[in-house]
Amino acid sequence: MPESRPPRVESPVLTERAPAKVNLSLRVLGRRADGYHELSSVVAFAGAGDRLTLQPGDELALDLAGPGAGTLAADPDNLVLRAARDLVARIPGLVTGRFTLDKRLPVAAGIGGGSADAAAALRLLARANGLPRGDARLFAAALATGSDVPACLYSRSCRMAGRGEAITPLALPRFGALLVNPRVPVPTPDVFRALALTPGTTLAAARPVPAFVAQGPALAWLMDEPNDLEPPARRLAPVLDDVASALRATPEVRLVRMSGSGATMFALYPDCRAAARAGKQVAAAHPGWWVKSTILG
Repeated sequence: MPESRPPRVESPVLTERAPAKVNLSLRVLGRRADGYHELSSVVAFAGAGDRLTLQPGDELALDLAGPGAGTLAADPDNLVLRAARDLVARIPGLVTGRFTLDKRLPVAAGIGGGSADAAAALRLLARANGLPRGDARLFAAALATGSDVPACLYSRSCRMAGRGEAITPLALPRFGALLVNPRVPVPTPDVFRALALTPGTTLAAARPVPAFVAQGPALAWLMDEPNDLEPPARRLAPVLDDVASALRATPEVRLVRMSGSGATMFALYPDCRAAARAGKQVAAAHPGWWVKSTILG
């Protein structure tokens, strides 16, 4: 009789959150000779985000679910797969498998949705293969996938500098926050192109980031550290003026600003209850917008 083989035991499904990245500040310090813009950004991560699962296996694949699945269905080069393929190229024999992305964040919105998904994929592959979170190959794959992916791989409050390769941990106070996207995509290349900086241009030096222990000092510092991409993004998408006005009209608002290259605006509040109340006000007045109250810090 032929020898019977034991049934294959599937590895358990692994899950990672892919939290939204919010640029509390974003300074463009110049443009490097290699064409990348030199940035300095204080980054926080939200309680809201996407969710990614991995069923370890032999075939690398991606299934889409959630409200944003239809938007991504036409993209054969999703950042989840791009990050995974890059890590496979760096680590022969890497166990991969089938990812399922529950897409809840808006696409091309300046809150790192795709970058957060890619970073979550790298964290899942690290867990499936017993790699330490500090493995240099994870960071290299993150940077090769996109400039925001290293910060999203870290996924905690930090300062992101260079083109995204320099990550410094920060302790930030917690804020209630409201994220609002008018469902108008603003392509990142168009925003940077509107800055019209030639390679080799230097504009300014980065300011030191103090150790924030309370909301007041943090807000005072942020007031002087704007998002330099907001003016060109507003010119490309004038609806952002309406979003900013709606946020400024909410009670207890402390700061209103755009995140990343847009088109998501955020507002900071003393706590999550104030943010939730503001979210109800904005959603009632603008039912076509994506509105999400959350926590930052």
